[in-house]
Amino acid sequence: MGSIELTVAILGLMMVLIFFGTIHQVQLGTWLAQKKYFSSWFIFYEFNGGGLLPVFPGGYTLGLLWLLNLVASHTARVLWEWRRVGLLLTHVGLFVLVLGQGLTQMMARESQMAIEVGQTASYSESYRDAELAVIDTSASTGDVVRAIPAALLKSQKRIQHPDLPFVIEVKQFFPNAVLGRGGKTLATLGVGVGINVVEAPRVTSDEFMDNVSAFVEIHGGEKSLGVWLVSMGIGAPQTFVFDGKTYRLEMRLERTYYPFTLHLKHFTHDRYPGTEIPKNFASLLHLKDVERGEDRDVLIYMNHPLRYRGLTFYQASFGKGDQLSVLQVVDNPIWLTPYVACVLVSLGLGWQFLGGLLRFRRKKT
Repeated sequence: MGSIELTVAILGLMMVLIFFGTIHQVQLGTWLAQKKYFSSWFIFYEFNGGGLLPVFPGGYTLGLLWLLNLVASHTARVLWEWRRVGLLLTHVGLFVLVLGQGLTQMMARESQMAIEVGQTASYSESYRDAELAVIDTSASTGDVVRAIPAALLKSQKRIQHPDLPFVIEVKQFFPNAVLGRGGKTLATLGVGVGINVVEAPRVTSDEFMDNVSAFVEIHGGEKSLGVWLVSMGIGAPQTFVFDGKTYRLEMRLERTYYPFTLHLKHFTHDRYPGTEIPKNFASLLHLKDVERGEDRDVLIYMNHPLRYRGLTFYQASFGKGDQLSVLQVVDNPIWLTPYVACVLVSLGLGWQFLGGLLRFRRKKT
């Protein structure tokens, strides 16, 4: 640890990782390539039988090795003198920058909030992760939603949610599926009775998503209430009654609810004169937060996000003839680290430069 040779070797491995990760984006798409190469500890070779063999260090491993090597190098070699404080601050800044990037990849969560003009939204949706929503529609105060991540449906056969009075048994789970009319089906109730399900390869393109599906059986005590097909490809509502309450089953993109609402008042999409090239997107929204007493208009446009309650809302896309605005919602608890790193590096370089300048002037005089 702490050697120049190791630093060069790590940088070489990083270049190899970036090269193959970039090339592989053509086949995997940006999201999956990012996850496989850069947001991972190791890159695995997958055998046909399902086994995995680590063949190359991933982005997390190389980043951690680089940081440890940097700390070991300074601990072993740096002389603690005032004239070297600038050098030390600069490297601490680099350390904070790389560490912050690694933690961001691990901890930051991104989703999207789509709002049409005149509509109000209080939640955002994941790009790809799905969930089974069990919605109690009987409450007088509004729907009560209990969500079960699709990853849990895949790994567990019987699920007892603490807030639900029944057990959900997963009869069959499909990470991606094609639905068709007729044929054999496990469903005994709901719209899935006449639909067969065929498992399909996982989607890797950034433009499409998996059609996550499952056959689930509801058990109320010892009694089976039936088997339903829940799928992201089914838009029709599916309900059942238990203990006098009506529940709706819905497979959908994973949602994150917020204690405030955003109402889209107006959306503008400016173009350069005589072309279709976008010049600016802007969403005029009304933010309402009863808990904090917020009741005001906010304008989100390119490079001018809204930061509120630890979240950042960026203008991301649009649609439906400029009647739909899509906001990127980023939840990054350590978003300040790049700014802290830049301040440390600036202070370090400034100290180093001024110290050198003063020493030069003293020698001349």
